[in-house]
Amino acid sequence: MLSSCVAHDGAHGAEGMDDERRIAPFKARDAENEQLPKKSWRTRMKVFTRRRMAPGVLFLLCVVSLLFCMEQEKLKWTSVDLGHSMEGSHESNYSTLNTSANQHKTQVISDSLRRSSPSLGWRSSASLRNSQWPLPPERSNGYVVVRCNGGLNQQRGAICNAVLAARIMNATLVLPELDTNSFWHDKSGFAGIYDVDHFIASLANDVKIVKALPLVGKKQRRLKPFQLRPPRNASPSWYETVALAKMKQHGAIHLSPFSHRLAEELENHEYQRLRCRVNFHALRFREDVLGLSSKIVARLRAEGQYLAIHLRFEMDMLAFAGCVDIFTPAEQAVLIKYRKENFAEKTLHYSDRRLIGKCPLTPEEVGLILRSLGYDNSTRIYLAAGDIFGGERFMGPLRKLFPRLENRTTVATADELNRISAEGKGLLGPAVDYMVCLLSDVFMPTYDGPSNFANNLLGHRLYFGFRTSIRPDRKALAPIFMKMEEGSLEQEEFQEEIRAVMQSTLVGGPHTRVEPESFYTNPWPECFCKPRAAQKSDQCPG
Repeated sequence: MLSSCVAHDGAHGAEGMDDERRIAPFKARDAENEQLPKKSWRTRMKVFTRRRMAPGVLFLLCVVSLLFCMEQEKLKWTSVDLGHSMEGSHESNYSTLNTSANQHKTQVISDSLRRSSPSLGWRSSASLRNSQWPLPPERSNGYVVVRCNGGLNQQRGAICNAVLAARIMNATLVLPELDTNSFWHDKSGFAGIYDVDHFIASLANDVKIVKALPLVGKKQRRLKPFQLRPPRNASPSWYETVALAKMKQHGAIHLSPFSHRLAEELENHEYQRLRCRVNFHALRFREDVLGLSSKIVARLRAEGQYLAIHLRFEMDMLAFAGCVDIFTPAEQAVLIKYRKENFAEKTLHYSDRRLIGKCPLTPEEVGLILRSLGYDNSTRIYLAAGDIFGGERFMGPLRKLFPRLENRTTVATADELNRISAEGKGLLGPAVDYMVCLLSDVFMPTYDGPSNFANNLLGHRLYFGFRTSIRPDRKALAPIFMKMEEGSLEQEEFQEEIRAVMQSTLVGGPHTRVEPESFYTNPWPECFCKPRAAQKSDQCPG
């Protein structure tokens, strides 16, 4: 929670002065934009009142005043006004920058962010089934049980794979088990997060799903499945041979562990389309989760459009990345200890890791990127984040640049959160964050490497109408930030270099998937079609 961040002082106290130096030009510009128009307006009104001008002059002043009010209103808007139409054009509402040249260059990025990307004739198609796609057989080959570990979106990927594995083996899938106790301390399980009846009904033409293994024998005990460990990224042929043989032998198999246990890149487009059907159609959150998410989105939109940021700056990710040098000695000790206990031992150097893009962006770096793109201090930002490591010492600079920071605990009431237990560490809080980020006008992840939350959202937003996302290239940005920290870049040069990098990292339209980009991050073209495509492979199923 934003309110739970704790300030840290001590060895890094001098950093506060550097923070003030870096954000001072932006604060000064904010103050100028807010104060100058009001002063000018009052002056004009005094002149008008004192002199009682003639009707002709009065008309002229009214015209001038109208134009001035229009300009003043222009400054009130945030830098982004993302329209819901995928076509259409909009006028830029950016605040003025230092020079007209900078303003013109920022306009290019403004136009990219203000609306969803062009679809180029493509539409999402996973809900459609090919006429050659057969219904599941009346008699299945047995039962398959899976246990999904990890966070909300790692589990989501495992559920997609479980459905596909069951389809490949002509098996009956038992409702997937969710490992919600080890870290999340959440006992809700599948039925506590997703709409079970909708899940089963949505996939009825793809695979049979039951809520539990059948009772067998005179004592009516649950059928005991055979424990089987799938290889990582197993091919469909492994399921058709090894797994299927064990299933026929024992009647049921329990696949564990089941994270990343089915190859992601598959030549069969219908298999990939089934994954998307599970991910984007069948996996629907509980009604109370969707209801609270809708309320939060409505409250955010009541004051205009909003930007959602997945701010990945928590202890586990920083320890995993090995980016510890920016913290106090005591904080470094915590991160190093956590890394030794949870990850393979490696010698990692902060500057090297940063230069290859392996370190998460700091909250201040996020703020400086957004200001370079033209977002002003009136921008409303929704933060999807856990406990920020380092607390207010790291959040402070971002908050000074963007005081209108929100999260689910600041937009929803405590009573609303308690009704669905979405305030604490469990999976329902991330489920609410997921929906609010999915429906945001623009989404920006700060660390999309091993982040399943960010990766799945990027793919979902692509599928959900080519919604614009910003994916900062940390490797390309690192040298710019390092030069700024050394004092070798002026503010104007810094912004120019940031914009040059960011201009190539705006994602929204159809684009070729290039490794290491995941299928879940970019399900194009398998889960899309063109109604009047020349190529048969691009045509819509039917």
